Amino acid sequence: MSYIDHKQKFADLESQIQNQDQLRRQANGGNSILFSYPPNEEASYIKMSRDLYADRAEFIDVSKLLVSFIDHDGWDLFREYYNDFKNTPHLIFRSDDPSIDLFDMILCEISKACQNDKIPFLIRTGCLLGTGIENVNIMESRVVMTLSHPLVIFYPSRIEGDNIYFLNFRLASKYRCVLVK
Repeated sequence: MSYIDHKQKFADLESQIQNQDQLRRQANGGNSILFSYPPNEEASYIKMSRDLYADRAEFIDVSKLLVSFIDHDGWDLFREYYNDFKNTPHLIFRSDDPSIDLFDMILCEISKACQNDKIPFLIRTGCLLGTGIENVNIMESRVVMTLSHPLVIFYPSRIEGDNIYFLNFRLASKYRCVLVK
């Protein structure tokens, strides 16, 4: 993608961030922005975002949270638990029980960013594939819907017509968000 295309995309992102009331109307009451880009350009988009939003955003790396989640009980216990529930991954990563799971960790970090008056940018979201955590689960959470800043979800994807494909192949929801493409 050319510099001009990048510049326009980041200008569109800034416009959505600055117009949170309009965002909520366009996003069916949601408070999230899906920032779409080709998966093979993720590093470039993250670097540009870190440069542009260094003082205003908190970058929440989902890959680091996933590793932390696994490390909490150790690899051996995680592997055993995963093997028992691999057909229902949401029970591992996004359960309704009181124990802290990956979904809870993500929401906690998003909430902390806003408490620090930072825009939460969720990056490295490709590692959510197979966890049972969908972007719509995050966007529809009470935590995200009531944030003082919109949540920006970095979304490695392909767009065809009215459809968005997470990691270029998995059809994804645009409900409760606006799409920056």
